Amino acid sequence: MVKGFKMKLYPGQEAEYEKRHNELWPEMQDMIHEHGGKNYTIFLDRETLTLFGYIEIEDEELWAKGADTAINRKWWDFMADIMETNPDNSPVSVGLQTVFHLD
Repeated sequence: MVKGFKMKLYPGQEAEYEKRHNELWPEMQDMIHEHGGKNYTIFLDRETLTLFGYIEIEDEELWAKGADTAINRKWWDFMADIMETNPDNSPVSVGLQTVFHLD
């Protein structure tokens, strides 16, 4: 299963966002894999500061459980100062509809 979503950076935070992801904590990598995530890519539209995420997941329910892990909550708190977030520090994320796919 493939998921696409968008998020938004605060102005001037492009380099910091990239830096933090280049230094992604091993525990966060493990959580993503343990909850069925793979081939995770995030793109940035520098004109709008919109982030586009693409991830392949095994199961929607298993993937959703990753949000409630301690390491994920810690990551959200770590990222909250550079991007739009909800009151619980989860990123404001809008799911995108698949309109075309080619293997």
